[in-house]
Order: sequence, then structure tokens, then C-alpha cells
Amino acid sequence: MKVTVVGAGAVGATCADNIARAALCEELVILDIKEGLAEGKALDMTQTAALLGFDTRITGSTNDYSKTAGSNVVVITSGIPRKPGMTREELIGTNAGIVKTVAENILKYSPDAILIVISNPMDTMTYLALTSTGLSKNRIIGMGGALDSARFKCYLSKALHCSPRDLNAIVVGGHGDTTMIPLIRYATWNSAPVTNFLNEEQQKQIVADTMVGGATLTKLIGTSAWYAPGAAGAALVEAIVRDQKKLFSCCVYLNGEYGQKDICLGVPVVIGKNGWEKIVDYKLNAAEQAEFNKSADAVRAMNEVLKAYN
Repeated sequence: MKVTVVGAGAVGATCADNIARAALCEELVILDIKEGLAEGKALDMTQTAALLGFDTRITGSTNDYSKTAGSNVVVITSGIPRKPGMTREELIGTNAGIVKTVAENILKYSPDAILIVISNPMDTMTYLALTSTGLSKNRIIGMGGALDSARFKCYLSKALHCSPRDLNAIVVGGHGDTTMIPLIRYATWNSAPVTNFLNEEQQKQIVADTMVGGATLTKLIGTSAWYAPGAAGAALVEAIVRDQKKLFSCCVYLNGEYGQKDICLGVPVVIGKNGWEKIVDYKLNAAEQAEFNKSADAVRAMNEVLKAYN
């Protein structure tokens, strides 16, 4: 098993570190355009192997895609991060060209790879990766919903004073501050609906905090978050390489599911060795479906901007 992480910045390095610590592959390649960055971080991680007890071979490379050859899974984190006050959408011009080039170069050497897209704006970058490569839709996965759902559980656990591992909660829709939809109606605490324990005001606050979870961190630390996004990317890699058949919210191509076509958007999907293997219908109510449609409209408007870069 071979995994490549493209982008050795904070998110990519954190994702790679999680992959190595969990021994998800025999060989891990980190690639970056900046001279020496990937090599340095790969060496630093390798020096933790004796302390942490893993045997993954980690290689760093400056823009040499031949070293990624034969990768089973590739995580794309390339692109500029957000700055305070910047939306994910404002990144589209710069990151579109980067993601398209990365996907094309990766597939020259790993034509059978499954691609996990983390680069922002994630829904649009996932759609770009799919349409520019012509890959099977099941082999292109946007990470956003997995991260948003983890943040949802974080805020729920704080309100309920419980372990986040005892919670099931999912966020659908776009990976944006105004487009994601935390489905609090479906959230449970060891099978009991969380709405049994939270008043309406608490529920609204948790939903609101989840939606601006990324922007909150950007404001606090001055750039995009990296621990949770990196961990979310690694969790998807694990589900693929270990064929876990785990249910995540991920950005995938819709062809009529949830009432939408020709768009990549966050929905519940089963992740296994073939990528995303099926979409699970959560039977949204009228209000939730209206929000989902509104989210799709916003993402579709961003996708239109891609035409300038194709």
C-alpha cells in the first residue's frame, strides 16, 4: 500500500503524520513545490518512528511526481491557505490552477489512484478534479463534510459535557461558512437524540458555531486550521486502505441524489477500498431539503467561475 500527500504545509504534514503514526501504508510520499520542505518534514517524521513505533517508509520530494508512482490513494492539500477575513470562495482563482495541475501529474504515474481533495474551496476543487481528469466519480472524494461533522461533534460534546466518541452527528451540503447544514435532528448521544437534552437556543448556537468553525480558527490563529483537517484526511485514507465501509459525510458527485445533478456536494457516503461506494439517503425534511438546494445553488455559482480556468 502506497499513499501520497501533495502539499507539505500544515494540513498536508499533519495528514501525513497521522497516516504514518497509524501505519496505514508501507510507503508514504510527501510532495511539495517548495525546495526541501517535503524532504525536511519527511525526515523529521521518520525520526519519530523509533519513538512512536511505526515502520512506514516516508519519502519527501520537491515536485518530482515520478516518486509518487503506484500510489493507491493521493491526498491533495495543495494551494494557498485562508487568511483572516478571507472566504474559502476567494481562493478559487489561485487554487484551481494548482489542483488541476496536481491531479493531472499524479494520474500520469498513478492512473488507478483514489483522490481525496482537501484544497479550498473544497466543493469546487473536487468538481474540478473530477471534470478535468475524467476519472470514475467514485474515485474523487472531497474531505469537507468529514471535518465539518467532527467540528459538529466537538460543539455538541461541549454542550452535553460528554465524550465526542459517544456522539453520532453529520453535516451535509457545501463546505462553506454559509452553505453547510448540520443535521441536528439526526444527531444522537449513544442512540438518544441530542434534542432530548438541549433546548432550542442551545441547538441553534451549536449549529451556528459549527458553520463558522473554520472561520473562528482562522481568526484566532491567523491562517487555516490544520490539526482537524489533517486528521479528517487521514481518517478517509484509513477507511479506504482498510476497506472499513465507514459512513462519512463527503463531497461527491451527485446525479439526481438529494435532488441535485452535475455537482459535487457533501452527503452521507460509505467509504471503502473502491473510494466512495454508495450514497445513503437520509430522507431530508422539507426545510432541510430547501437548505440543501440553497447550498447547491451557492456551490454551483462558484463552479461557474471555473470556466475561466479551463
